[in-house]
Amino acid sequence: MMALDPAETFRQEASDLLDSLEAALLDLGQTPQDGGLIDAAFRALHTIKGSGAMFGFDRVAAFTHDFETAFDLIRKGKIAAGCDIITISLAAKDYIRTLIDDPDATDPIIGEAIVQELQGLIAGGAGASQAICAPSATNEAATAGADGWLVEIAFEPDILRNGSNPLVLLDDLRALGSCQVTAHLGAVPELEALDPEACLISWTIEIRAGCSREDIEDVFMFVRDEIKLAIMPLEPAAYEPVPPSATQAEVLAEAVVPAPVREPTLASPEHAGAEKAEYVRRAEDRASTVRVQAERLDELMDRVGELVIAQARLSQLANSGSDLAIKSIAEEIERLASGLRDSTMGVRMVPMGSLFGRFRRLVHDLSRDLGKPVDFVTAGEDTELDKTMIERLADPLVHLIRNAIDHGIEAPVARAGTVKPETGRIELAARYVGAQVLVTVRDDGAGLDTARIRSKAEEQGLVAPGAPLSEHEIHQFLFHPGFSTARTISALSGRGVGMDVVKRTIEAMRGTIDLATVPGHGSTVTLRLPLTLAIIEGLLIRVGEGRYIIPLSAVEECVELTAAEEARARGRSFLNVRGDLVPFLRLRDLFDAEGEADPHQKIIITTTGDTRVGLVVDQIIGSHQTVIKSLSKLHADVTMFSGATILGDGTAALILDVAQLVSLGQNRSEHDKTPEAA
Repeated sequence: MMALDPAETFRQEASDLLDSLEAALLDLGQTPQDGGLIDAAFRALHTIKGSGAMFGFDRVAAFTHDFETAFDLIRKGKIAAGCDIITISLAAKDYIRTLIDDPDATDPIIGEAIVQELQGLIAGGAGASQAICAPSATNEAATAGADGWLVEIAFEPDILRNGSNPLVLLDDLRALGSCQVTAHLGAVPELEALDPEACLISWTIEIRAGCSREDIEDVFMFVRDEIKLAIMPLEPAAYEPVPPSATQAEVLAEAVVPAPVREPTLASPEHAGAEKAEYVRRAEDRASTVRVQAERLDELMDRVGELVIAQARLSQLANSGSDLAIKSIAEEIERLASGLRDSTMGVRMVPMGSLFGRFRRLVHDLSRDLGKPVDFVTAGEDTELDKTMIERLADPLVHLIRNAIDHGIEAPVARAGTVKPETGRIELAARYVGAQVLVTVRDDGAGLDTARIRSKAEEQGLVAPGAPLSEHEIHQFLFHPGFSTARTISALSGRGVGMDVVKRTIEAMRGTIDLATVPGHGSTVTLRLPLTLAIIEGLLIRVGEGRYIIPLSAVEECVELTAAEEARARGRSFLNVRGDLVPFLRLRDLFDAEGEADPHQKIIITTTGDTRVGLVVDQIIGSHQTVIKSLSKLHADVTMFSGATILGDGTAALILDVAQLVSLGQNRSEHDKTPEAA
């Protein structure tokens, strides 16, 4: 068994904390007075600093300490969380991530510059903020004065097992000032039933010092999820001091008399059992999730794929014989393999929200750099997609969002002359459509300039001047390598790199990309993606002596190519399907299949987007659980196939790329229509 690397564990936990910190900072930019967000950012920084020092990341701890100091001032109301503070805090967050992931590649000068700018903002804004946010005498968050605080503490039973020592925390409280500590043993069982690793003692502490509530809360920063904490202003008349001569037994038995305005919350022995059960339940809830390395999920998926192939071979052998017992076992194994496949694929599914959250920072930075205020709206975050698809989808969405803000959204001056609000809008959404996921990027900008796109295409020699083209065909030039309508080259655009990469990436994922626009109202880019790239339901067909797989999600219906229909087509390869003319491809001709065609050929109507194309095959064998295997680099130019799979008899079958076949069918149908139009 592999030993866990403590440093790697810290990196994983720090990555989650940095993601939470970024989300809190971005939300804080919208609602700078939200105390919950300020506390969340401060807790993340405090945890990173403490854990970094514990695991030997001293540069992380030192840099984060200065970062944390600024947020401590914000938390205490001494400076405001303005836009400048948020911007430099995001830069500091990026620097912390670099220090953790690749410390050797970081230049200390960058960190020093960030700290200097942060300190300059604090020095410039502290005076005014103190005048505005000066705490009143009745504010509990302020210094408590001479009376001090009453603190009641109950830890969860598992805190000792998790590596925390309650006595160290009590010593930290004593460091704040004069303390009187009373332990409550009502929840401790008899010696025979005692678990020495369970913490069942609760405490009441009277602190008579000029500390603040925040100072007390900071002591328990690392164990906030493992403690029940109550902090109240101390009223001297409500408590009697314990005589110095009292023995330890007398101290433990001494009842703390509460003030008339409140009831005891933690010291009551009657509630100790219920509280213990609640703590155990919360600990079990946290333990119900397990962090698993992605490589292990990939290995599990590979094993399940091999099992599916072996199960197909077993089913084929069972069906070729007459032994009913073997057939029964084969059917049972097929059922179990199908359930295991679905469960494994479910484990690999990741909510789209994990991907969408990354783009909030991108929109924030682009909006600031371009001077275009933009609202970023997401929908369908609960829609799930295979983790491999999520990883591959990140870069295409970055390009699309950058294009939407840079090219689509107008400058505030231009929007002022329209009925649109000054703030632009980018909407990123995901939803299920059958066995596919549709991801849309929509903006409310000016839309595509069709005339300029055509002019640029003619200038680059992509189309002859005056050639008849539809708007859809003109817009497809945007996906041509090196094509750009930007008038100047900037850090964001103008070099013609982006949309062609998007199209290639989406097609490599067996997806398609659609583009729609309304002049003056914006554009919408729609990505159609399969749920997974590992195992799919396919339709096994035969063309000549070869067998092929068509993804079942692309199949609309199957019809027979009768002699009457073939005679009616008169060689033009069109089929009348309930009044609609559907072009079809003869796969025998396309694959140069040998031998005579089957007398009862079938047409499989496939669809991609709004386009339908029929595929003529010799035989439809049936459905097939298809484990997708990638083709070698030698077959990179064979665009009609997206992969291969192993059949039950051990032979290979190629998987048809329906999008490429539909495109080929469209080209042939246009070619067939041209002579007729002439």
